[in-house]
Amino acid sequence: MQIKILGTGCAKCSKLAELTEAAAKETGADYTLEKVMEIDKIIVYGVISTPALVVDGQVRCSGRVPAIDEIKKMLQPGQN
Repeated sequence: MQIKILGTGCAKCSKLAELTEAAAKETGADYTLEKVMEIDKIIVYGVISTPALVVDGQVRCSGRVPAIDEIKKMLQPGQN
């Protein structure tokens, strides 16, 4: 699975990256994690508020840092 954290590098963006990586490891998922910090690349996803979590090309959340259990659910195939 391809995971992207969209954000400019603020504390919330870093926290989302940290929690997402922990969640992915806990689920045993085969994943890659990329931090996208360029505004022009973030806009492509239609994200207005960062941080945002993108899983396999789909925005799963934006504008907040969800709890790790919620992130685990977002990492499951077919979740929104």
